Amino acid sequence: MIVADSDVLIDALAGVQPSATLVAHGIQTRRLAIPAIVHFEILVGTRTPDEVERVRRLLRPMVVLPFDKEAAELAASAGRRLADGGRSLPMADLAIAGICLSLDVPLLTRRRRHFERIDGLRLEPLEAG
Repeated sequence: MIVADSDVLIDALAGVQPSATLVAHGIQTRRLAIPAIVHFEILVGTRTPDEVERVRRLLRPMVVLPFDKEAAELAASAGRRLADGGRSLPMADLAIAGICLSLDVPLLTRRRRHFERIDGLRLEPLEAG
């Protein structure tokens, strides 16, 4: 399983490569999942009924991962470590990282520098192949 961040899904919806190819392949192979917070982020960014339907079609085949107690504990721990070093992240990003850490799965994101500060979080290469 690979977890997709919202930036990659937004790029895929816009046809931006390599995200479009990676997301299509992840859906086809049933390996792509999204955190519930990413599901929310993508839907809240829609402006028209057509956009809502287009986004729902993209998200429908993906497993939606919950933010559970273990993910919350790991996210909070990562957040404290980052804040102690003066390098905090938004709560939504910490939640995404916590889910990935709790399931020991990589995150597919364009914001590598943003997430690589979280100890133990694996990042999936953003390149088609």
